[in-house]
Amino acid sequence: MSVLPTLPKCPSSPPPSLTFFSSSPSFRVSVVKVKPPATASFWCCATQSQVAVVNGRAEGRISERNEIRLGLPSKGRMAADTLDLLKDCQLSVKQVNPRQYVAEIPQISNLEVWFQRPKDIVRKLLSGDLDLGIVGLDTVSEYGQGNEDLIIVHDALDYGDCRLSLAIPKYGIFENINSLKELAQMPQWTEEKPLRVATGFTYLGPKFMKENGLKHVTFSTADGALEAAPAMGIADAILDLVSSGTTLRENNLKEIEGGVVLESQAVLIASRRSLIQRKGVLDTTHEIIERLEAHLRAVGQFTVVANMRGSSAEEVAERVLSQTSLSGLQGPTVSPVFCRRDGKVVADYYAIVICVPKKALYKSVQQLRAIGGSGVLISPVTYIFDEETPRWRELLSKLGL
Repeated sequence: MSVLPTLPKCPSSPPPSLTFFSSSPSFRVSVVKVKPPATASFWCCATQSQVAVVNGRAEGRISERNEIRLGLPSKGRMAADTLDLLKDCQLSVKQVNPRQYVAEIPQISNLEVWFQRPKDIVRKLLSGDLDLGIVGLDTVSEYGQGNEDLIIVHDALDYGDCRLSLAIPKYGIFENINSLKELAQMPQWTEEKPLRVATGFTYLGPKFMKENGLKHVTFSTADGALEAAPAMGIADAILDLVSSGTTLRENNLKEIEGGVVLESQAVLIASRRSLIQRKGVLDTTHEIIERLEAHLRAVGQFTVVANMRGSSAEEVAERVLSQTSLSGLQGPTVSPVFCRRDGKVVADYYAIVICVPKKALYKSVQQLRAIGGSGVLISPVTYIFDEETPRWRELLSKLGL
């Protein structure tokens, strides 16, 4: 495999080859024929980054810029939920003009925020025009196509939950078909008359069908309301993102056993090259991971404080730990409560501090009362910082650092 050397700028005239331009005057791609005639190398010149395409795959080069770039979804529910999450992590995005596609996060120096379509975030991470991004796992899988330069830094941001799933009509020849295996065994599908699937996932769809032994399948590219395709007679099945499944049911479609391609939610991704080569990206990523993890771990957790009489901290701790809902994160914090009595400072009471999940909150209060707790105070937890974030250790391991 050979890669053309990085060029400092676009030459004034391209080599004898086919040249075409995008709508942006700063972006040009030239296709240069080399021997053997069946292969070709591509080089790309742009204002920010350069890309070599070798054996049909994009090999991005690290671009010469000092700013660190984070790509965020520009529209829709994913965009709003992403901004809300960052705000909850004290990383509010400051956008001077809502029509602009560039913004900043004042809490992190030298970080630019670029609002892009999710699929373009993945593509620009591969080309080197972005360093970090937040998109759905389905988008990473479809447009990243297993490229090793993409690293999933955080795989569970707890929003944007959905699944990429195969759905077929409830009626006609599919009425008694309830699994992918049964669908594959239907005698109707032949080379002359294959199963027709409408989808926007033209990489994951064929890959999934091949891995599951469905040989006679064709895919039609479609966006928007795929649910209408079977009723219109232009497809036998659809492969699309499903959240609740209500839209499928309302259009007489059903999911089948074994038909889920992947479970998806919002993830934080990064360019391996940027993490290793671009100054400051790894440190910025560390801070973002820490803030995300601290917030996400605290969601649904409450601090419970109560006073309890006791002869010693150890004796009080024994009583607390005898209750199943009062163990806290690592155990209860027990400390003396001092008061002045008859001119002397004494500690007849001890304060217990524990962290409990919301679903166990009332049960925890009941158990505290049962062992002598009083004056119970409850407050939501905003952040829980670990000694070291597990996902940070995982990232360093992926990078070989």
